[in-house]
Amino acid sequence: MTALRTRTPAGVEDTAHAAPGRPVLLATLEAPILEEASRTAVDAAVESGQPLLVVNAVETALTRTMLTFGDTYIPPPAVEESLTAPAELAHSLGVQVERIRLRSPRPVEALIELATEREVGLLVLGADPAAMRKGRYRRSVRKVLDRLSCLVWVP
Repeated sequence: MTALRTRTPAGVEDTAHAAPGRPVLLATLEAPILEEASRTAVDAAVESGQPLLVVNAVETALTRTMLTFGDTYIPPPAVEESLTAPAELAHSLGVQVERIRLRSPRPVEALIELATEREVGLLVLGADPAAMRKGRYRRSVRKVLDRLSCLVWVP
């Protein structure tokens, strides 16, 4: 943590600590992540020296079976590959990486809540629009842009 000091003619008057950096969040909504989005998120995390959160927000109904037997979700291979590649690249470049799967009946709301809780500095919404229903993609982007105060990158 960096300490900032204010000098006065009488000497050092005040000491304040700078706020720590804010992580970069690379997110998808159960669709493959675009390569350009992966590059943007990894570059931002490396250049800023901040952690990278790689998130897949999945729409799941909370049923008794799911609550009893736990997580039975298996991501499609294309989605898993698109999540693994940027995480491994960032990790190899010395960035702290955390992979998160959000399961919720309202995945966009869960993503917004996570970004708010973690005080994200940049959210890269990297889902491939061609792999999602157009209406769902547009509504998701609109919600994210309306409700978050951090920087948001959208393809």
